[in-house]
Formats: sequence, C-alpha cells, structure tokens
Amino acid sequence: MSATSHNRDSHPDRSAETRTRILDSALREFSANGLAGARTEQIAAAAGVNKALLYYYFESKEKLYQAALEMVSSRVRDRSMAILLREASPGERLLRMALDHFDRVLTQREFQSMMQQEMMRLHAGEEGSLPIIVKRVFAPLMSIFQSLLREGIASGELVNADWMQILLAALGANVFYFLSAPALRLTMPEFNPFDWETLRQRRRSLVEFLGQAIFVNRSSGAELAARVLADSPMPAGEEIQPANFQVIEVKRK
Repeated sequence: MSATSHNRDSHPDRSAETRTRILDSALREFSANGLAGARTEQIAAAAGVNKALLYYYFESKEKLYQAALEMVSSRVRDRSMAILLREASPGERLLRMALDHFDRVLTQREFQSMMQQEMMRLHAGEEGSLPIIVKRVFAPLMSIFQSLLREGIASGELVNADWMQILLAALGANVFYFLSAPALRLTMPEFNPFDWETLRQRRRSLVEFLGQAIFVNRSSGAELAARVLADSPMPAGEEIQPANFQVIEVKRK
C-alpha cells in the first residue's frame, strides 16, 4: 500500500470531505461550461487541492463529470422521494411535489444546467450519462408518481384522468414558463418574468390551479392548496438563480 493510500485510509472523514469538496467544485464548473469547456485546473483550485488529486479520486475528467451529475441527481431524488412518501394524502403530496419542482428550477442552477446539457448530448447522438440518471433517479420517481395518482383516484380525492396529463400539468407548466420567459418578455416588454413578485405570483398560481383542476372536491382542493402555500415559503431572492435560461438579477421588492 502506498503512503498516499495509507494516509487517505487513516483519515476516512477527511477523505470523504475532500471528495465532496471536489464534487461540489466540479458541479459548479461543469454546469457553467459543460464537459468539453470545463477546466480541471479550475476545479482543483476551487476545491483547494492539487490537480493530481482529482485523478486520484476520479481517474478522468469524464468520470468526475459523471460523479458530479450522479451526486446532484441523487440529492434531487432524495428530496423528491421525501415528498412523495410523506404522511399525507395523494393530493397534498402532488401539490407539494409541483411546488418543490418550481422551487428547484428556480434555485438549483447546477442540476438544471447539467440536465439541459445531457439532453443536448442525447439529441446529438452522443453517449452521455442521461440513461444512467433516468434509471437511477427518474424511473423510480415516475413509478411512485403513477402509484400516487392511482391511490388518489381510487380514494375519490383526485379526478379520474390520464396520469401523464396530470404530470404534465403539475410539472410541465414550470418548465414551459422558464423556457419561454425570454419570448414572453419580448412579447410583453413591460413584463419581467424573473421579477421576484412575478415569480411569487406564478408559483402561487401553479398550486391554486392544481387545487381547482385535479381534485374531485374543488373546495377541498382550494383549501389544501392554500395550506400547502402557507407552510412552504417562497425562496429568498438571493437563492433564485434559474439555470441558463438567461442571465438575470432578481430583486425582492
């Protein structure tokens, strides 16, 4: 065993902390510049380690990229799982999932940016990491979502509608809003889609709409939507950083 390996094994907590620091730095660099444009020198400098240590832990730039993507995807999966499996009715969990998705797009720039990059690589016919992420993260979440809807429909809480359409209504609206924001701004010059108050209203409207649209009892759905919004505060202005939709500044009024 080499002296370097012995030292690392003698301090497992320090080793884990160093690895996480490298991954966090890599995540920022890859999300900003992509796999091809990212510089390992920048990652090492930001993590406070020498470049050789990156390859000691991850062997190659490509493996470091995949590890960073898997790390951030696992964080999203764990947070989503906690919402989908919490002690609450199917309808409440669905509302909370839609709200959390809005907040994730709003605040988790690195994940959104890297997922966009992986989509582009897939469309270009490149071998990327998206199939692995789908298998480990999105496929399990999709399965739970379908079960959640079946439970809600069977109990009489949710309307008997196509599960995919409900998924698109709950999450697709968020994606469309942020992707189309530059066009909305051109169409309505006085409209700032990333103004803090505008975002707050869009976030509220999402949950209020679902409370009316997917519940058999609309009054009950509206009350539940109001309760979910009341105990799920809007992210602070300094947290808001939508991923590469355009460069923005969000200021709370």
